Amino acid sequence: MAALSALAGKHVLLIVSGGIAAYKTLELIRLLRKDACEVTCVLTHNGAQFVTPLSLQALSENKVYTDLFSLTDESEMGHIQLSRAADLLVVAPASASILSRMAAGEADDLATTVLLATDKPVLVAPAMNVRMWQHPATVANMATLAARGVQVVGPEEGPMACNEFGPGRLAEPPQILAAIEAMLAPRARQLAGRHAVVTAGPTHEPIDPVRYIANRSSGRQGYAIAEALAELGARVTLVSGPTHLPAPPDVALRRVETAAQMLDAVRAALPADIAVFNAAVADWRVEVAGAHKLKKTDAGPPVLTLTTNPDILATIGAMTDGRPRLVVGFAAETDAVEANARDKLRRKRADWIVANDVSPPTGVFGGEENAVSLVTQDGVERWPRLSKQEVARRLAAKIAETLG
Repeated sequence: MAALSALAGKHVLLIVSGGIAAYKTLELIRLLRKDACEVTCVLTHNGAQFVTPLSLQALSENKVYTDLFSLTDESEMGHIQLSRAADLLVVAPASASILSRMAAGEADDLATTVLLATDKPVLVAPAMNVRMWQHPATVANMATLAARGVQVVGPEEGPMACNEFGPGRLAEPPQILAAIEAMLAPRARQLAGRHAVVTAGPTHEPIDPVRYIANRSSGRQGYAIAEALAELGARVTLVSGPTHLPAPPDVALRRVETAAQMLDAVRAALPADIAVFNAAVADWRVEVAGAHKLKKTDAGPPVLTLTTNPDILATIGAMTDGRPRLVVGFAAETDAVEANARDKLRRKRADWIVANDVSPPTGVFGGEENAVSLVTQDGVERWPRLSKQEVARRLAAKIAETLG
């Protein structure tokens, strides 16, 4: 018999406000219903310009509510009943307008009345133009809602229907689903008592005091893995190369610059039960970095002599004393992805290799999504393209399952 979903029997009241991203709520409803979660929809007047009540009803298998002054729905104070019957209220997409009215405590339609009348937790998934999202009014409204305990998922960064690029895209349905699961069905802390070391980001190898060798890694995947392991109860040490990312919750962050510093920090963090080497460590460094800025001269560019950096994954994988029980490496490749990953698994003495294609068309380096294959001695497990947060959660769950 299949295991019962953690959301089975839960009830979500989904409020769909106006915005082109409203079409994604259809997929969110499908995912919730797949997990046996009950879904009731409230559709605003503006939301109905993008999706229909019939579409929401067909997927949710429940009546869709639209009118505050419905004679039938309000005969028994329907807005109060809607606000109290659900385990969680989700606003997706959450437009700038509805966020503003929530912050002001308005109740001028069914959606805002339900939100004002509820005593249940609320999750919002903002979606709007980047300038609207960054406007001081929206920033202030989000701060007000956060102070009241409203949870937020997204928005994501990327191209939008208005032909602009930046933060403001609705989080993808699997990411919203994960946020709902985190609020309604917190996962068991299966890794409690375990210590995990995770590396993330690039390394910067100095050429002189102002120049360095680096790569395009953003650190997002490694940071997400550290957070996902911490959510399952692990004590996590995150050794990070240079990034602009904040420390994940409940994670001990150690910032480094170079590959040699990263290896030293990993060794200092041992012993550990789990080691996940996600950092895009530079393979080479300048043998002797200049003590002063190298000047451009008529003689042409300077000749840089490179030497090999320490191999952190291979060093830890080959340990005979104190080796982590599970050593996981990453293979960022641009061709022959799985073949190179299998070779890396053997050469580096890793237990698993998470392989991904980072060629420019994939948008993986610096992007929000990833498509990976988990390579082990038993074979290859291919995962679909997912948000980096979802990849991290799947990997953490696989680690917890393996370590028992």
